[in-house]
Amino acid sequence: MAFAPGRLVLHRDTHRGRLGFVHPGRVVSDDERGLLLWVDEGSVIAVETAADGRGPRDFPSFAEWIAAPRSVQLAEWRGPGVLRFFPAGANHSVWFFRDELDNFAAYYVNLEDGPVRWDDGDVAGIDVIDQDLDIVATSDLEWEWKDEDEFTERLELPEHYWVPDPAAVWAEGHRVVKQIEAAEFPFDGTWTDFRPDPSWETPVALPDGWDRPVVARV
Repeated sequence: MAFAPGRLVLHRDTHRGRLGFVHPGRVVSDDERGLLLWVDEGSVIAVETAADGRGPRDFPSFAEWIAAPRSVQLAEWRGPGVLRFFPAGANHSVWFFRDELDNFAAYYVNLEDGPVRWDDGDVAGIDVIDQDLDIVATSDLEWEWKDEDEFTERLELPEHYWVPDPAAVWAEGHRVVKQIEAAEFPFDGTWTDFRPDPSWETPVALPDGWDRPVVARV
């Protein structure tokens, strides 16, 4: 299924059937290259938190986070707007981070089980599984790994973690690194000057059905 430009869809991070976050994004394009979404500053989002409001990185360990009572609560995307590209057939996404002056600042690569699409008519979206290991690349394509320690720690609890094959995650990461070093699309300057359609309204509420069951993976 393809999503029409301008449509509001939901980017959902999922963990073994649970929702990690739900971010509404406008479809910029959806073609043979992949899906491109715009998440506006100030958009209402939903994020899994502990009962005291803490997120997973606020806990001393992954084990303590897993043991804590958790629920999905509404919040607000407080950073600058961000463009997100989901390359067709790939197990990663590329986020185009901006600075406070709304200029392109860096590429942020999320390694993840690629998007599974769903469309319920009034609400549609993609479900991904974030694999925690990331790559950050500057505008001049200097890059570094991010969150290796977090990835390693979580792998030590396979009964709770959602990454069954860490070698595949590293392999995907190394493929992306080669793209970055070669300045290949989308790391070739494409979309770094993107500006959203001024007619797009910032989402102030999530549509009914935002918390529909996570799409099962075969």
